[in-house]
Amino acid sequence: MRIGRPSAGVVLAIVVSACVAACAARPQMVPDAVVVPERSPGITIGYLDSVAFDSATLVPAPPAPGTAAHALDDDIARRALALYDSRRWQQATVDADLDFPAGGDLFACALGVPVDTTDTPHLVRLLRRSLADAATTNRAAKDQWQRPRPFLSNGGAVCTPADGARLRTSAAYPSGHTAIGWTWALTLVAVAPERADPLLQRGRSFAESRLVCNVHWYSDIVQGQLVGAATFARLQASPEFQADLAAAQREVAAQRARGAHPTGCDAETIALRRSPVPTADAVD
Repeated sequence: MRIGRPSAGVVLAIVVSACVAACAARPQMVPDAVVVPERSPGITIGYLDSVAFDSATLVPAPPAPGTAAHALDDDIARRALALYDSRRWQQATVDADLDFPAGGDLFACALGVPVDTTDTPHLVRLLRRSLADAATTNRAAKDQWQRPRPFLSNGGAVCTPADGARLRTSAAYPSGHTAIGWTWALTLVAVAPERADPLLQRGRSFAESRLVCNVHWYSDIVQGQLVGAATFARLQASPEFQADLAAAQREVAAQRARGAHPTGCDAETIALRRSPVPTADAVD
């Protein structure tokens, strides 16, 4: 008796059945979520097991009244007041918000790609955890010097009036936002060295936003940058930091390859053309 060939439909059914059986027997490979460790909801755990260094001994005392450095602080504070309610003021208000997901957008234009938990989850974790390290490290110097903020002496407005009560009792020196922003700028340069110039310029303008917001003196942000640089240096010894850095490099490269671009960059560029700090490229 001659047996005929099975029909195409029968063959397809056999193949599908075999695939279903194999898939059922083999565990499904689902990518692990990129988790950001937290002490409590919204409070991120940094990379470092302890405070990176003693910021109270790293930074000098704030400028004393009657010194040239104090006079410079006063002069730049006056320049900053003139930017009230301008585009630069509006950008400074945006820069004041370090919470995520808003925090992920702050350096996206300088980086040249969007930053979000969908396409760059390791980069988001890198930013959130390094933020925690910079903020924790900066606290010792703030507690040591207890410098009042400029709005308490000049009576001007601040970008975030809802934070007014907290800012009245929170020390100004060194600037915590600047320590975080400079840690981010240096970290992102390590992620994307080809974007070093715009990232470092954004780190500077991010710090200057604290002047525009009338919550920091110029010397506050100068020493905040020192704390940020020291924090970044200390993070180099963390294997977890280095692993996230390498993963973030791959994510950013993938974003560039697919042609992803952040939005709102033209408005940011226009706003940041004005600076309270006299520089060759600043427009008064």
